[in-house]
Amino acid sequence: MLPKKAAEKPSLLLLPSSLDVDGEFEQVFHYFDEDGDGKISPVELRNCMKIVGEELTEEEAKAIVISSDTDGDGLLAFEEFVKLVGGQGEEEKFRNLMEAFKMYEMEGKGCITPKSLKRALGRLGECKTTEECQKMIRRFDLDGDGVISFEEFRIMLL
Repeated sequence: MLPKKAAEKPSLLLLPSSLDVDGEFEQVFHYFDEDGDGKISPVELRNCMKIVGEELTEEEAKAIVISSDTDGDGLLAFEEFVKLVGGQGEEEKFRNLMEAFKMYEMEGKGCITPKSLKRALGRLGECKTTEECQKMIRRFDLDGDGVISFEEFRIMLL
């Protein structure tokens, strides 16, 4: 349902609390690690956050990395990444997930429609037809109503 890059590079703030450290955390880590060196740099962190609509300044990205960098190399290793992402409280995760949902919801209907998805993807530089958006929604539309509710959105990101 998200554009390919956004779906591949979820926001640190949007990661659900039930991510399996051995599987999903590792997968997310590799998406953030754009150059495949096994570490996430402040630049890689900024790039990934920008894709999902979160703007970080260079200084903010460096501060986030430094705050979790236990070995002092200025980069996030996998274990450091897990501690950073896993450190959010449930309330904060819910709030951030709701904010992400609202980026796509846009019509005030409490759900993501093909029209609102098309508009959101366009803002992210992904031009899709309404029909393509309908197909994307169908993949995650658990109740078959043609739209994505918040609960379906939450499940999609799990």
